[in-house]
Amino acid sequence: MNKPSEIHFLAERLKKQTSGEVMIDRADLGRYATDASIYQTMPLAVFVPKTAADIAAAIEIAREMGVPILPRGGGTSQCGQTTGAALVMDNSKYFRNSQNLDLEKLSIEVEPGMVLDTLNAQLKKHQIWFPVDVSTAGQATIGGMAGNNSCGSRSIAYGNMVHNVLGIDAWLADGQLTQFGLMQDAKGKALELGQFVQSLAVQHQAEIEAMWPKVMRRVAGYNLDIFNNQSERPYTNDGKVNLSHLLVGSEGTLAYFNKLKLQLAPLPKHKTLGVVNFTSFYKAMDSAQHIVKLGPSAVELVDRTMLDLSRSNPAFKSTIETALIDQGGKSPEAILLVEFSGDELAPLEKKVKELGELMADLGLPGSVVEMLDPSAQKNLWEVRKAGLNIMMSLKGDGKPVSFIEDCAVPLEHLAQYTQSLTEVFAKHQTRGTWYAHASVGTLHVRPILDMRRDGASKMREIAQEASELVRKYKGAFSGEHGDGICRGEWIQWQFGPKINEALKEIKHAFDPGNLFNPGKIVNTPKMDDSTLFRFPPNYKVTPLKTNLNWSAWNVQNNAVTEETSAPGTGKDAAEGFAKAAEMCNNNGHCRKFDAGTMCPSYRVTRDEKHVTRGRANTLRLALSNQLGPDAFTGDAVKEVMDLCVSCKGCKRECPTGVDMAKMKIEFLSHYKSKHGFTLRDKLIGYLPSYLHVISKSSVLTGLFNLRNHSQALAQVLEKFTGISAKRSLPAWRTDTVWQSNLGHVDLHSFNNANKPVVLWADTFNGAFESENIYSAVRVLEAAGYTVYIPRKEQGHFCCGRTHLATGMIDRAKESARELVNALYPFADKQIPIIGLEPSCILSLRDEFLVMDLGDKASLLAKNSFTFEEFLAQENKAGRFNPNLKPANKPILIHGHCHQKSFDVVKPMMDLLKLIPNAKPELIETSCCGMAGSFGYESEHMDVSMQMAGLQLLPAIEKAPDALLVADGSSCRHQIKDGASRQALHLAQILEMHLA
Repeated sequence: MNKPSEIHFLAERLKKQTSGEVMIDRADLGRYATDASIYQTMPLAVFVPKTAADIAAAIEIAREMGVPILPRGGGTSQCGQTTGAALVMDNSKYFRNSQNLDLEKLSIEVEPGMVLDTLNAQLKKHQIWFPVDVSTAGQATIGGMAGNNSCGSRSIAYGNMVHNVLGIDAWLADGQLTQFGLMQDAKGKALELGQFVQSLAVQHQAEIEAMWPKVMRRVAGYNLDIFNNQSERPYTNDGKVNLSHLLVGSEGTLAYFNKLKLQLAPLPKHKTLGVVNFTSFYKAMDSAQHIVKLGPSAVELVDRTMLDLSRSNPAFKSTIETALIDQGGKSPEAILLVEFSGDELAPLEKKVKELGELMADLGLPGSVVEMLDPSAQKNLWEVRKAGLNIMMSLKGDGKPVSFIEDCAVPLEHLAQYTQSLTEVFAKHQTRGTWYAHASVGTLHVRPILDMRRDGASKMREIAQEASELVRKYKGAFSGEHGDGICRGEWIQWQFGPKINEALKEIKHAFDPGNLFNPGKIVNTPKMDDSTLFRFPPNYKVTPLKTNLNWSAWNVQNNAVTEETSAPGTGKDAAEGFAKAAEMCNNNGHCRKFDAGTMCPSYRVTRDEKHVTRGRANTLRLALSNQLGPDAFTGDAVKEVMDLCVSCKGCKRECPTGVDMAKMKIEFLSHYKSKHGFTLRDKLIGYLPSYLHVISKSSVLTGLFNLRNHSQALAQVLEKFTGISAKRSLPAWRTDTVWQSNLGHVDLHSFNNANKPVVLWADTFNGAFESENIYSAVRVLEAAGYTVYIPRKEQGHFCCGRTHLATGMIDRAKESARELVNALYPFADKQIPIIGLEPSCILSLRDEFLVMDLGDKASLLAKNSFTFEEFLAQENKAGRFNPNLKPANKPILIHGHCHQKSFDVVKPMMDLLKLIPNAKPELIETSCCGMAGSFGYESEHMDVSMQMAGLQLLPAIEKAPDALLVADGSSCRHQIKDGASRQALHLAQILEMHLA
């Protein structure tokens, strides 16, 4: 069913007979065509059901029309489970509720779209959790985890998903909603199907006992052995048969989940962690079998590649180095994170000591970093969770490819298996990136392959040789991430032809019409079918002349030497821009809702098109001509970029380094060049220029300020400018910084001063909030600094951010070059350059470095600081020790998104702690929603306030007496409009506490 008329008929039926969201646009389909695997297949249509009735109706419509159904959660599968030419049904937006929490029996029922972290956040107040703690917990849905039979870091203690599912209610292909639970309680269709599968199990008992892997980490095929357990960990504690376990690991091929009943566990009251540093990878693997005898709850491997990549990422560097014996030296070849958990702390601390003694006995004295602080442990585990995706941050076309990464072998063979596999990689001129659940013998190993060139043939050869090793060591070929496309064809190899036929019979009994996710588990395609690749042999990028310099992404890499070629040599027709977008591997980390910034628009809309992954996919499809001609400057890309607030959250938090804020600048420059600039674009873009005309006239400032006092005038202006009448605008004033003598000192005496600093007055603080500049100068001067504020005859020195935000890159470059030339002489003398507005001063370290401004810009980036960053550094060096009065109010801090991106929120906390009696508290929030001009724009006003309403405004409401600190001018304005409270810049807070 690929005819447009049939697909349109399907869409019309769904729209008429359901309340769900229906998508058939090429760009929408493209955003659901991939998961975190190497595969891509365009769906026939996408359906986002809102109610159970919607799902039932969609199943009926699809069955009648012969349209296959593919259920989808977070879309983070590693093996292609959630790609296919089907009606893709997204459970993640609306089916995310829980019910029937039983604290006595420790069970709960959840809908399949419930995200694991969300569930555990709800359970935490009861000191319980769902312990299948996969690394993608921030985005993985319970339904997807059950579909894959996910495992997680602590499966040695808690088992796989199948060991923690008590029951599943699911729709069968005939539309029946059926309950699957204990077989002894089964009736109707569930009992009938259970008895049929049991007969197959009896019939093939000898084959099962001979062919079935005996390791716990076996997730291939269907769980035919529930009637005759073959795992080292039985499916149930009492030996009873639970028919829901037939659906766990079925990858959506047998039934469509309605709700799942889960077994919960008490949260351990205490945890300790010992991190073992190894100079030999082999030794790390060999040690695992001895370490598990100490009874750990987790033993996790991180290899040198991941250590190096983590150390090169500012989001992970400081955390990962807490795990190293030599924090300033080279990375060890591997580390093992060995966790102990329980209700009493003292025995766990003793276990860490015993770990050190064990390693000494094994010839590695002094190799253990003891980590007893819970927050330090949590931070390290977060980096470990990001491991697979950190490894995908390698630049160039060679990427670590997932296809043999879940092979599980008994622990006594782990070291030899890894050694042999390393030799296989070397034979094929590549190497593997490793990290592992060493406690259970499961290795996440990904050889680096270039799937655009010879990667497919190497993948086949490596898989063949790896399978021989798995059989030699009596392991499982699929040990955690399921079968999907890349391991589906290996099911028959694993179990033999007779069991493979039995699996086909199971599929036919449950789904005789092959309705649910066809081509997975049975009758699967070849793993190297190039027509299913995201980057098939015919993949080409449309030539594009970029306006920013993307050459750092335009490189190739050498899998063996780890070297990358020179910038600009990667043969990207889009000059590196396409490769930057292709860095997205669909890991879905941008769909998280926990701490951090990314991705504020998704947190409000829960739409795939409004998340970093959706934008990157749309860019990739447009740049490779998969959305039609001129798609890059068309509506498809404009639509996904519309709610990007350029928060830079992805720049810091995306494990693969996708920088959507920068990509939006590039896009806007091309889009506006083609479609023209609006009046609003010009009002915003040229603000730094015309503000001086207005500010020099009290008449003009008065006239312009009338708008804030007349709703009728605001509504009229909204029609012409597109600036929301619901918003107040910054008040115009005549006493701008540049019209004062503040910071106007003789340059000769300044250059010879003891503690000279340049304070750059940006557009917003200089023109609209001059008091912040005054406060900053007073704080600096009180500490003995000589402050110079650069000026020019006409206007002021601007970073060009307003031009960047409106797509005027050429004008932005002019402003940036002028600013660089003005500030360079000071940077050349190593005189610190300080800024108050985060988005402006941090541009010197970000956008300025891709605007072809030369070495001067690079030097300026190294010598520029936010106000709080500079003073915190000076305090540590003993040069800033202010005499401050005690605080008499609570202090609440909101970090600007760009401060978060560059990790300069902590300096705010450090400085505020210098105030006696102060106990500053940071609001854990995403973007405030104002985001420069975004929150002023009429079409974005409501979304802007929704972003603020998620965390920021509720936190402020709970602290009516607190001093509010926000360094971003847009943040302060959002707080004023949304909470009717005045937030202050840190400079003002410090000044008011000067003794």
